[in-house]
Amino acid sequence: MKIPHWLNPDDDLEPFPDVELALHEPNGLLAVGGNLSVARLLNAYQHGIFPWYNDDQPLLWWSPDPRTVLFPTHLKLSRSLRKTLARHAHDVTFDTAFNAVVAACAAPRGTESGTWITPAMTQAYSALHAAGYAHSVEVWQAGVLVGGLYGVALGRVFFGESMFSRIRDGSKIALAYLVGQLRNWEFAVIDCQLHTTHLQSLGAENISRRHFSTLIADNCTQTDPPSPWRFESDNAWVHTL
Repeated sequence: MKIPHWLNPDDDLEPFPDVELALHEPNGLLAVGGNLSVARLLNAYQHGIFPWYNDDQPLLWWSPDPRTVLFPTHLKLSRSLRKTLARHAHDVTFDTAFNAVVAACAAPRGTESGTWITPAMTQAYSALHAAGYAHSVEVWQAGVLVGGLYGVALGRVFFGESMFSRIRDGSKIALAYLVGQLRNWEFAVIDCQLHTTHLQSLGAENISRRHFSTLIADNCTQTDPPSPWRFESDNAWVHTL
């Protein structure tokens, strides 16, 4: 029986095993242990691997097959959302309230009492943000944060982590603005990690892990981290989605 690889928590540079060695059940479990240092996380994303675990579990690393992605040119917007975007009824910013977005994403939803965005994960992605790799999109209404998302950008790949809404379509507005900007910057793909009907309705699709590995090998080169993101386009981009 295959078992996941154990990572040394004291060695940030220890390589991950080949993603094709990930378990079939649970789908994509590749490694256990290690740590959440910036170096470890960047190494993981460059190889199509992400951390996902609960407080009562060890640190788990995943590379599922198939992989859910959204190509920026494939975003689907409903007619009502297009009208909302065209009205410019909300203020949208990038990288102005990263920690608040992560906290909102970590908050319990509905009847859920737990979250996979543990304090250790929050601290780790805050460090990635400070290093210039993790980014947030914020949606504001009358000065109140009502929606957003965050993730990691390497090369021309955006690795989405989580999103939240406090109003109708709050996260969809954030995603639309993100996609509009990533198209301007010629990003190749947005990693959505795992399939949901919500993501599928927005144009996300499943591709094989091998295809995903090729995409990130071609587009996920690690360069010097960019400056904090700022939204650069006017309203005209709405009509191109």
